Amino acid sequence: MGFFGAYLKFAGFDGIVVHGKAKKWSYLYVHDGKAEICNAEHLVGKTTWEVEDTIKAGLTKQASVYSIGPAGEHLVRFACIAGDHGHVAAHNGMGAVMGSKNLKAIVAERAQTKISVADPDRLVAVAKAIYDTTYNMMPGLSAGGTAAGFPILYKFGQVPVKNYTTNIFPEFEKFGAGFIRDQEHFKNTPSSCWACRVAHCRTTEVLEGPYKGYVGDEPEYEGLAAMSSVIGQTDPGAAVMLGDMTDRLGIDVNESGYMLGFIMECYEKGILKKEDLDGIEMTWGNAEGALAIMKKIAHREGCGNIFAEGVKRAAEKIGGEALNCAVTTMKGATPRGHDHRARWSELVDTCLSNTGTVEAGPGVAVIKELGMTPPKDPFDAMEVSMKNAEVSGRRILEDSLAICILTSQDFQLEVDALNAATGFDYSPQEAIDVGRRAVNTMRMFNFRHGLKKEMEAPSSRYGSVITDGPLAGKTIMPHWDELRSNYYTHMGWDGDTGKPLPETLEKLGLGQLIPDLQKLG
Repeated sequence: MGFFGAYLKFAGFDGIVVHGKAKKWSYLYVHDGKAEICNAEHLVGKTTWEVEDTIKAGLTKQASVYSIGPAGEHLVRFACIAGDHGHVAAHNGMGAVMGSKNLKAIVAERAQTKISVADPDRLVAVAKAIYDTTYNMMPGLSAGGTAAGFPILYKFGQVPVKNYTTNIFPEFEKFGAGFIRDQEHFKNTPSSCWACRVAHCRTTEVLEGPYKGYVGDEPEYEGLAAMSSVIGQTDPGAAVMLGDMTDRLGIDVNESGYMLGFIMECYEKGILKKEDLDGIEMTWGNAEGALAIMKKIAHREGCGNIFAEGVKRAAEKIGGEALNCAVTTMKGATPRGHDHRARWSELVDTCLSNTGTVEAGPGVAVIKELGMTPPKDPFDAMEVSMKNAEVSGRRILEDSLAICILTSQDFQLEVDALNAATGFDYSPQEAIDVGRRAVNTMRMFNFRHGLKKEMEAPSSRYGSVITDGPLAGKTIMPHWDELRSNYYTHMGWDGDTGKPLPETLEKLGLGQLIPDLQKLG
């Protein structure tokens, strides 16, 4: 989240739409109700941290700077946008979109504008209730960060290890809060988002090992997993360095982790040789090799040009057995930083979403106000697919409100906050329907651009049988066709094709999209 949303509002804007492409590298400077296009040619080649520091050095007021690194400049398919020294918009190649526009950064300068809300007293009361709810549900979040979840998830078989080839990672405790937040190993400094009382984010300095003295953003759980267990890497200091470097280079940490794990497995099996990797020895856990490959990807240098296309396309380019090593959806996205073979709700969500990542989760966040109940069996394919459909729209609404998912634990409180801020009078059902309109609009967009039912499935590795650990033998694949159809039906879509039904679009106020259904056949 960082500071960008707040500073943008203070500057007099609710949002920004960027059309076209600049003739030369530029950045957008938003301040005092104005938006200026500034020269950014001196920023080309710089990392996101360097861009932020350079721009801020020339300003007299506080500002939030979100930029692309070398990866965005070179149109890496999983390039991200990063700002505020460690906050990112990571999935779906948004950094490449900025790069295609020659847009190096967007700067929102803080102003002293007072933001009026419909009912300030009520909003303050609701905000306190949201904090209290978050603290009571996740009391260790402030002190331990999301790293606190690493040992817990590992014990449930949900930490991805060595590119999904195993679920055994004996060093898991070293990546939990007890070690990551221990001041003997790391010097942590709070770096919370705008006005956040939960304040779980940290800037960290490595105090021991080969990366002693390295200072960067403390990775969230998924960054830790991507740069440790996924690639068989056991040094927490190296995980901090690698995770932070993904932000600076401007590449999504999840796809980066699965890409490195894919390369390491292919190297181990002889599918890729040293000469294929520009002389880099990509053995499991090789942090320096991983860093070298990441830099090549970000600049599309040598072998990095293939890997800059993402795991799925790289596997298809290499061919043969490499296809069986790719952890992706058949649409082309990699999952988040969990072993979804042990989290069926997220595997279903990732494969069937319109956004390439979890759209109803993480997990099934039920809405008790609408009579929803948690699934009884997390490995009942029919129940899981039905429950995912039941809550569809909630997380998309929250993303549209630009609120932190960690504090989004009580849907009624979120709706209360929305109403207090805007003067709306949404019920929970009306609020979730806003999200469902977005879900179905994206669905229609994707069908216009070639979405097929067969693409809504996991790759062979992503859907493979778990070989060891607490859930050895589990696999979702025998149920896939049936659960996919079940999900479609509960979403109000055609059970065979997955296309929204006319009555569903009409009910959501999207009747203007119905003619497109006829064009799609």
